[in-house]
Amino acid sequence: MLMDAFLDVLKYTIPALIVFFTVYYLFKNFLSQQYNIEALKFRQSQNKEILPLRLQAYERLMMFCERINTDNLAYRLSSSEMMVSDLKNAMLIAIQQEFEHNASQQVYISDKLWEIIQLVKEQMQTVILESDGQSTAELIASVKMKLASQKMDPILYAKAAIRNEAQLLM
Repeated sequence: MLMDAFLDVLKYTIPALIVFFTVYYLFKNFLSQQYNIEALKFRQSQNKEILPLRLQAYERLMMFCERINTDNLAYRLSSSEMMVSDLKNAMLIAIQQEFEHNASQQVYISDKLWEIIQLVKEQMQTVILESDGQSTAELIASVKMKLASQKMDPILYAKAAIRNEAQLLM
């Protein structure tokens, strides 16, 4: 009699446990799939917002490279009555200001590209510091010669790196 009661309890308990674990497993899978779908939707919406910002960062860094180019610096900063030391200082200050103006762009680009941008700034400043001339025209020519004597023009290298990283987004 006690055994019959125990078997009756087992008859109802085992199927109930099987149904419980089956429902638990299915519900857990369903919730996991729903979570993954929502996470994917969130990432897609984030990409829609971030992609334009990243492209703008690449554009601004490309402009940075253009603005610290020797020809553009000389065109913007030199004047006929300017002394060589004044032009040199003006060029160094302009490069630093351009860099500081674009420092926030590092949020949207890779660490490697930001390192390249920093190196370009430092190399341009070093080349300008090491260049000499009796006139502003000679200083500019000296800067161009030093850049030409380098294995690779740092600005062209940075532009290529910016283009390559931007193409990864496409």
